[in-house]
Amino acid sequence: MQSMFRKVVMAAAVGVFATLAASTANAENKVNVPFSFQVAGKTLPAGNYNISHDSTGSFVTLRNVNATQSFTWLLTPGLPDGASKKIALRFDDRNGGHVLQSVQFNSMITPRLDDAKKIASDRDPNGQ
Repeated sequence: MQSMFRKVVMAAAVGVFATLAASTANAENKVNVPFSFQVAGKTLPAGNYNISHDSTGSFVTLRNVNATQSFTWLLTPGLPDGASKKIALRFDDRNGGHVLQSVQFNSMITPRLDDAKKIASDRDPNGQ
């Protein structure tokens, strides 16, 4: 009976450890964006945002702390492993506003988030 009790306690301990490891792996970082900006055709307000990545490190999510709307993107290798330990949002200035260009999470980065055709049409009305 005691050995069965130990197995149950050990199984519960392993489950708690796995939960803690998963929540640690899904780290969340806060950034303050001091201006409104566009992403995926939507205008987001200035304010605090959470940036988190999944436990595999393959996806990054941007979420306004005061809203339920969030955006998730695939991460790709951007810098040599360990070269950077920072979280960064990169913006383009366009027509007096800001457009989110990419999200960096340590050495990983999203592909360019804004539409290349839109950038070309902003520069030249004929799209050339």
